[in-house]
Amino acid sequence: MRIATIVADTEAEGPGRRFAVWLQGCSIRCAGCCNPEMFDARRGREMSVDEVLAHMPEAVEGVTVLGGEPFDQTSEVLELARAVKQRGKTVMVFSGYTLDELRARGVAMDHIDLLVDGRYDQSRPEQPPPIGRRWIGSTNQVMHVLGDAYGQGDPRMRASNTLEIRVARGVLTVNGWPASVIRR
Repeated sequence: MRIATIVADTEAEGPGRRFAVWLQGCSIRCAGCCNPEMFDARRGREMSVDEVLAHMPEAVEGVTVLGGEPFDQTSEVLELARAVKQRGKTVMVFSGYTLDELRARGVAMDHIDLLVDGRYDQSRPEQPPPIGRRWIGSTNQVMHVLGDAYGQGDPRMRASNTLEIRVARGVLTVNGWPASVIRR
């Protein structure tokens, strides 16, 4: 799979402590995307699913897959999801494709617990909690609860968005979204 970046332990990219994997390459390329540096599929580094999972701490609740567009690498994403579920962890995926589009393409969601779907629409920004929904970029996007691991009533779904800043070996990593930002 083509990897843009990995954050081994984050609380900003889904419920609980998560292992976050940003995939490189996006054929959708939404205007105003927060990750345009991940559009070009030639960038990033190639890693096998086993290589990716070798970086996952045992203590995390699950894996979040973002991008770029994860389903531009469908077979690899599904292989990763299957391997994560075999380890007893949860899987959350952010995609610009809708659930209906993915199902029409024959994408099986058997190993995915949460799917945030739909193209980012910069003219329809989602307000942060408590007014809006956590982890959602624009009001047209939908969070689908696909497995039994989570429910809409989970208090983590309504908590404030968070921002994480790390400096390791001279590299600055920023992920998440600050709670105080109201996007216009």
